[in-house]
Amino acid sequence: MSFSTRMIWKEFSHSKIGIAGIVILVILFSMSAIAFVTIPLDSFKTWNDPTSWLQYPKSAQPAWVNYFQSEKIPEHLIIKPASMSQQIGSVYFLTDSFVFNYNYDGFPSDFIYQYTAQYSGSPLLQMSVTRPDGVEIQIISISLPFASSTVTYSSMIFSTQDVIAKNIASAKNKYAFSLDDISSEKIIFSKLDQNQILKGQYVFRVHLYDVSEKPVLAKSNLVLGGKVYGIMGTDELRRDLSVGLLWGTPLALFIGITVSIGSVVLGLVYGVYAGYKGRATDEVLMRFNDIIYAMPALPLLIILAVTIGNSIFLMVGFLVVFGWVGIAKVSRSMALQIKTLQYVEAAKLMGQKDYKIIFKHILPQLLPYAFASIAISVPAAITTEAGLSFLGLGDPSFPTWGQILHDASSYSAAARGMWWWILPPGIMIAVTGLAFVFMGQAMDGIINPKLRH
Repeated sequence: MSFSTRMIWKEFSHSKIGIAGIVILVILFSMSAIAFVTIPLDSFKTWNDPTSWLQYPKSAQPAWVNYFQSEKIPEHLIIKPASMSQQIGSVYFLTDSFVFNYNYDGFPSDFIYQYTAQYSGSPLLQMSVTRPDGVEIQIISISLPFASSTVTYSSMIFSTQDVIAKNIASAKNKYAFSLDDISSEKIIFSKLDQNQILKGQYVFRVHLYDVSEKPVLAKSNLVLGGKVYGIMGTDELRRDLSVGLLWGTPLALFIGITVSIGSVVLGLVYGVYAGYKGRATDEVLMRFNDIIYAMPALPLLIILAVTIGNSIFLMVGFLVVFGWVGIAKVSRSMALQIKTLQYVEAAKLMGQKDYKIIFKHILPQLLPYAFASIAISVPAAITTEAGLSFLGLGDPSFPTWGQILHDASSYSAAARGMWWWILPPGIMIAVTGLAFVFMGQAMDGIINPKLRH
């Protein structure tokens, strides 16, 4: 039976399992588009740079776990400011306000103010907080290092600093807080005369005064420490796992589709050429195929990754080299049948060259098999890469799902109950493989007469 692309799609569209695979694949491509559009490329490049993730919490659960329990766990918040600048006489001052609602049932672990200031002279920086009950507490007042010309200065203010502890202690005496523990965050976020959380709107204000010139806060963030964060939580290295999972989607599709298309195309052309030429050419080509087929792929991949390199592009090339041999055997047997058909014999009598007969008359008949082979080969490529990465032989510079699982294993995430570090990448690998298995089964129903209605 001759197949065209339109006929293949017509048969495929009647398969519910094939359509389900297409739907899952569309979702995966949408996630890839979201990763490219919403996540800065720097996050991808700095995945293994610990300094890039300092403002994130360590081993935090996903924020949505609060919807499934009565007591809300404090969420790790990274708050951006609303800025305002004024000038009174010869004094310039800049105010950054951080406004947020605190409605959790536990105290924050700490708070950190990160800033980068551009100034000259020695400006004064003050920080205060206004609580929901109207009480205002002065947190810190410091002078920045003197500069005779305009400089850029970066620093951080921690809630554990001694100067803040002294200011908080005076606030405790002034407002009669009953807490024995004078930690800054507990004093600020507790009710007067009670060891209970004060819920409501908090406003942290940072004032920067200068008489030399107008100061600038190029970077200004307030980080409120918590135990839950984001959609997928964080790992032991403070990395946002949602970033890794999103970037892992286009990487998995790239690996799977590239390896499957490369191996299928190579195997089809190799097998069809061997079957069409026959005799000595067929014998030599298939003996070489048997040699490659007999090689243990996984041990060789491990050896090659250790000796040559663990670049993701080298890994894709290795997978293509070891993935075409089975397809070549099947395509050869199909070519042996097709080359005896009358239209192929007629093409030979008309004097058409061998490569035209192969690419014009034989290979088009193998399109359904090619599509089915591509769909079925994708999960194998993805799981092989994940397996190598899990063993520590993958490319560490790319946040693939296998690399995330390798890091989880290195830090004993399973023993520590960090399910959010293990389950999501495992589920993504399974769902991606399932999509292509569904499409492969639908294509099998097209090329297999016994399964075709």
